[in-house]
Amino acid sequence: MHTKNILQKIGNFMYPPSEVGSDDLGRFDMAGEDPFFGRMNDPTAAGLIKGPCGDSMEFYLVIKNDVIQNVKYFTEGCENTRAAGHAIARRAKGRNIVDALLINPGEIIKSGECISEEGRHCAILAVSTLYRAIADYLLQP
Repeated sequence: MHTKNILQKIGNFMYPPSEVGSDDLGRFDMAGEDPFFGRMNDPTAAGLIKGPCGDSMEFYLVIKNDVIQNVKYFTEGCENTRAAGHAIARRAKGRNIVDALLINPGEIIKSGECISEEGRHCAILAVSTLYRAIADYLLQP
């Protein structure tokens, strides 16, 4: 599904841009401000997946010269889904698209950024949604 179709499906919303947060690994503090959380009005590419648990994940990418310049994710899902979205977005920003395809659920689970037993499917959902957004970019004419 291309960006325009996704935006028509979920609506156009813009959250104020934020600076990138800390580079330290570890569990994301849900009480703090998340610079990656929100939707974009005019992304280069976007992806949307609804997981088997019922949570949906959206990723929005601004890509220039095959480098992810900006990334946002949005979910109304559980804490693990949001933590996984944050972890993926933080890793993807600044990477070229080929390197971003190396991000995998295992590294998110092993890092402790989501609860391993309860959050495995959340990490898979977040990574799969990032991959779908990258595919949206790669398939553009």
